[in-house]
Amino acid sequence: MTHDIEHSVSNGTFVVVWAVLLALTGLLVGVSQLGTGVAVWAMLLVTPLKAGLVFYYFMHLKYEGLLLKAMVFVALATLVVFMGLLFLDISFR
Repeated sequence: MTHDIEHSVSNGTFVVVWAVLLALTGLLVGVSQLGTGVAVWAMLLVTPLKAGLVFYYFMHLKYEGLLLKAMVFVALATLVVFMGLLFLDISFR
């Protein structure tokens, strides 16, 4: 299946998304100074958001159909749930 439509995203959009990713990375670095428990939960919450931004803008998921978007969301949500359960298991040993 080929896509004949070319989607163009302005450079300004890429710069804004990059700045948001940079700010979220700075947030994670700052939160990591507060302690391991807080840092782990911050990573579990912020990292999927960052991955979603990368998928949506840089990998052009924005222009895909609803089914593909839903499948990516379910995959990321499943990953977050399993990582959260893993960290809960480790923290209560």
